[in-house]
Amino acid sequence: MKKTAIIMGATGSVGTALVRLLLDDPRYSAVLVLLRREMPLSHPKLKQLLINFDNIKDYADQIKGDTVFCCIGTTAAQTPDKNEYRKIDFRYPLDLAWIAHENGATSYHLVSAMGADAKSKVFYSKTKGQLEEELKKIPFESTHIYRPSLLDSKRQQYRFAEDVLNRVMRVINPLLIGGLKKYRSIKAECVATAMLRYSLEQKKGVFTHKSDQIQETCSN
Repeated sequence: MKKTAIIMGATGSVGTALVRLLLDDPRYSAVLVLLRREMPLSHPKLKQLLINFDNIKDYADQIKGDTVFCCIGTTAAQTPDKNEYRKIDFRYPLDLAWIAHENGATSYHLVSAMGADAKSKVFYSKTKGQLEEELKKIPFESTHIYRPSLLDSKRQQYRFAEDVLNRVMRVINPLLIGGLKKYRSIKAECVATAMLRYSLEQKKGVFTHKSDQIQETCSN
């Protein structure tokens, strides 16, 4: 049977790549993206639902699908207020998970981050880790958590420090071998490819994919 996808964070680097892959894949018949503002994209399979994420429950009857992909995220530079940061990186993904599950979704795919740890003293890592722990409590048939290293991508909003770091990592990556492979930077398209592939498997349970494992999956 063909699937319906739900995506939060469709305008980010991973989300943008994932939307393209889903629209091109015949195994998905519909792609529902949740947005604040409309995307400049039209496709017979694409439906854009403009919502206020603070009141996402008001749109619950329209958020229906088989597979949920959450690619939303912010940075301390973009969102210096910690309450706002936590709302975007914790509350929104969790609200979506509960709504989708109650509406019959069977799997949830989250782009988290390397170093996510609910007990971390680093606010960013702690928030990501706490979200992972809460998601595991929701009884989806399968929950997939992706922990990529530094994303190598062209963002809509230019980030100077990230661009410099990516240039450095492209030189260093080949030197990171063995147990250090997980620290290599990774293409956003690679993460999206792995998410699509795992979403089409029938495995049940909770799965955490480290950056080097994601790289290996999208390379095969």
